[in-house]
Amino acid sequence: MPIQDKPKGLQAQRAAAQDVAVAALSFIAADGERLVRFLSETGLSPATLREAAGKPDFGAGVLAYVMSDEPLLIAFAEAQKLEPRHVVSAYAILAPVEDPDAPARPPM
Repeated sequence: MPIQDKPKGLQAQRAAAQDVAVAALSFIAADGERLVRFLSETGLSPATLREAAGKPDFGAGVLAYVMSDEPLLIAFAEAQKLEPRHVVSAYAILAPVEDPDAPARPPM
């Protein structure tokens, strides 16, 4: 379900945002150079990528990576027939909320 369809309900929005994140990872993985750069910049390896993908905040991380590179963001958005703002919206849905009063989480 594309994020631009404005799904109703929080679970539907999260599912649509997660679909965008999965599409972003697939887009990155479809190009060898993009994948090598992604793995290099994230510190992941092909073996650890599968494990990392199972973590709850992985989709937000993939979208943050895509958003950090404007040409990549634009290429991905065009390939998915999305506006770049929809990628940003998907990230906002998946990203953990920053609460300055929350106790610090240990690194994962």
